[in-house]
Amino acid sequence: MSQSEVTALLSDPGTFGAEVRRIDTHISIVFLAGPRAYKLKREVRFPFLDFSSVEQRRQACLAELRLNRRTAPEIYLEVTAVTREADGRLAIGGQGLPVDWLVVMNRFDEDNLLDRMAAAGRLTRDQVLALADHIAAFHAQAEPSPEFGGEKGLAFTIDTNDRCFAAHALFDTAEVKQLGEASRALLSAHAPLLEQRRAAGLVRRCHGDLHLGNICLLDGRPTLFDAIEFNDDFACIDVFYDLAFLLMDMEARGLPDMASWLMNRYLERTGDTGGLTLLPLLLSLRAAIRAHVTAAMPHTAAGRALDYFRRAQTYLQPAPPRLVAVGGLSGSGKSRLARALAPFVGRPPGAVVLRSDVLRKRLMGVAPEVRLAAEAYAPEITRQTYLCLFDEAERALAGGQAVIADAVFAGPAERQAIEVRARRCGVPFAGLWLEASPEVMERRILGRRGNASDATPAVLERQLTYDLGAITWPRLDSSGARHETLADARNALRL
Repeated sequence: MSQSEVTALLSDPGTFGAEVRRIDTHISIVFLAGPRAYKLKREVRFPFLDFSSVEQRRQACLAELRLNRRTAPEIYLEVTAVTREADGRLAIGGQGLPVDWLVVMNRFDEDNLLDRMAAAGRLTRDQVLALADHIAAFHAQAEPSPEFGGEKGLAFTIDTNDRCFAAHALFDTAEVKQLGEASRALLSAHAPLLEQRRAAGLVRRCHGDLHLGNICLLDGRPTLFDAIEFNDDFACIDVFYDLAFLLMDMEARGLPDMASWLMNRYLERTGDTGGLTLLPLLLSLRAAIRAHVTAAMPHTAAGRALDYFRRAQTYLQPAPPRLVAVGGLSGSGKSRLARALAPFVGRPPGAVVLRSDVLRKRLMGVAPEVRLAAEAYAPEITRQTYLCLFDEAERALAGGQAVIADAVFAGPAERQAIEVRARRCGVPFAGLWLEASPEVMERRILGRRGNASDATPAVLERQLTYDLGAITWPRLDSSGARHETLADARNALRL
């Protein structure tokens, strides 16, 4: 039976007693009617999925329901059949023979999709941080899948990309071959690390299709939906590969600052700096997938697909890493400058920001926003915090990612030590020293809410008595507007 009869039933307002809106993708059709959404798997076969039989579509619907209830139980309700009744009519959930299957979902306000919020300028930094926290928690709880992933898993992805590109005349054959060869070369170089991460349990049943269009706000919470159910090789992946899709998606939408916030918060929550080495390859693969998927969509704009393809090529030609240190007394604006600079430093999605306040909290076993007692600021704890910062910086730099170190750096020994680490890693170093009037710094301290810094006006008062020694880093006046300080810093760093 042709699916056209099923789509006619689902498109008919009389079926639901409400107007119906249809959304088409290359593998499914969603019908929106009243408070519900009904998702029909298309009768299609691609190199990466097979929905050609009714039973295959039933199994896919059941898997979609099970997997997406992990993150969005409020959305995913049930799987129901489209049946052929005794009188020959089709019905939803009738008594007759099933001829197709549907995933039934609760609808939500589509204006709360994160891609729409981002396009409208409504997606905030706090929401991106909450999203990073949610993804980190989801990855921590996801089922380990060591039988997938590793070198073999990504080799399968590259092979699949090649086959999908070959199906479209849009992509230049020589460039596709070049991209595949470069991807395989990088995969071969990273094979030991990929296998090490697989053995360590970092290949898990993830989301697999993690972009802004598959995330919404429900009751103010970021909620992941539409996880991949149709191919275990695409869903059972390294957690960093799962994250890489969202990072690439944000960058492709012109949101590099959000990609930087997301990556850095995720690293703060997980400490998984080992995945940074893989980023160029993972980002490139994600862009390549998006390129051929976009090309396969009905009525797609060829330019969008080619933009993703160019992005896939560019990710494999990353900028070299460098180390930037941002120092200054409490309230001088170090953290806000470090955060603003990050997207401009090094390869996508920008520099890893290592903030001493956050690292101190991690050493003490608490979340960044939890206030610490005075004992946590004893000289020995401070020494350990700086050592942790230096070691984390070395790990990130070794992985090819640039680093911005955000700390007071009040002592000459601390400033010298960070420069020594840069030399040891063989990367360029630059330091910036921020200065503002005591009144401005105190006002900023008093205005903080939910901040990782525990500094108080009393702490600033003590810092103002320090002998800072000779400061050889460029001094920037940070008393003005944020964009002015950022412009001065970029000029000093020649960015």
